Amino acid sequence: MWADNVGARPLAGWLVAGSLAASVALAGPVLAQDEEVATITLGYLGMERPDDLEPLSVLDPVIDDDGVQGARLAVNDNNATGQFLGQEFVLVEAMVEPGGDVAAGLEQLIEQGADWIISGLSADDLGTVLEHQSLGERVVFNAAARDNHLRGESCHPQLFHSVPSRRMLADALSQFLGYKQWDRWGLVYGNTDQDRLFAETLRESAERYGHEVVSEKMWPYEAMARRSEGGFHDIQREIPVFLQEFAEHDVLVISDETDYFGEFFPNQTWLPRPVAGTQGLMATAWHRSHESWGAVQLQRRFERLAERWMTPQDFGAWLAVRSLGEAAARTGSVERAEVIDYMLSDEFELAGYLGFPVSYRTWNHQLRQPILISGPRMVASVSPQEGYLHPRTPLDAMGVDEGESQCQF
Repeated sequence: MWADNVGARPLAGWLVAGSLAASVALAGPVLAQDEEVATITLGYLGMERPDDLEPLSVLDPVIDDDGVQGARLAVNDNNATGQFLGQEFVLVEAMVEPGGDVAAGLEQLIEQGADWIISGLSADDLGTVLEHQSLGERVVFNAAARDNHLRGESCHPQLFHSVPSRRMLADALSQFLGYKQWDRWGLVYGNTDQDRLFAETLRESAERYGHEVVSEKMWPYEAMARRSEGGFHDIQREIPVFLQEFAEHDVLVISDETDYFGEFFPNQTWLPRPVAGTQGLMATAWHRSHESWGAVQLQRRFERLAERWMTPQDFGAWLAVRSLGEAAARTGSVERAEVIDYMLSDEFELAGYLGFPVSYRTWNHQLRQPILISGPRMVASVSPQEGYLHPRTPLDAMGVDEGESQCQF
């Protein structure tokens, strides 16, 4: 089913609405009206937020447009340059209700002329899109799903990933914990499939980087009643007892991708230890406190457009759309084969406001990128860390390398 107020629609207003587009328009003349303009139509396919899914903290906004706002901003950015090159980027959208028909959403985008698909879907729903006959030869950019298997045994030649995998995030965190010499880990993971998958990735990364998981437990409870009377007292009694039998460790690592318990662990541990993982000190593609390498400019432009801060999923969608814009601008073409060939070439580089330019791995189509190591209000570091070398680029020290990849296109 489709929401009444959200569907597939061309974003004509966003083609000129961004401040960057406006500033470039003032800088000089655009193409004459009688010159032909080549159009790239992008389709954003996302999932609506479930009504019962709210942020853990009242300080966090309720976000109903996660991901799509990043695509909208990137369309603005692409058109700021494209107007001088005879190129125009148009975005259409389809948002599927939870449990709704993803295939119908894809078909709606295709009817609107979408040649490229930006996915804000889970791995299962993304698989439905890739298997659907109407997809044809269209390329899909995964801007949401972190699942390792999508870059491995379940990879697809028409699938690109602009969001880091769980493996990349775990390796980025492991490098920083290695730099700090916090080599003995206590591990707590939740009772969801996502939490178990990330916990397994963390164990593998710990072994790869010379750390040891000395103790681990699954958090067996449902979401804590933090707003009930006495809830805080229950939390500060339960967590230390839960961790009391853990062996001596340097850091407590949390795997709670659904954010239902991990945020309660800082300042409540049995031993006075830092907390890292999905809460506390986190490895993330983007963070609202990031301001280096010109990131403030991107943050401010996004805030003016979306009236909120940018999330990692917004950033993933922005990178996907900007990748197409950069490739189209460099090649002077909007033809799919030329754009993809350039994106996978050694010449392709995209400024991602992360210190290193980002580019795509040819063996699994994963975007190689630096990973922020951040606390709740401040970025602490950026991985790859100093000393972690790779014959191709230090960025390939995070995630699955070519020799170990199970992806077979």
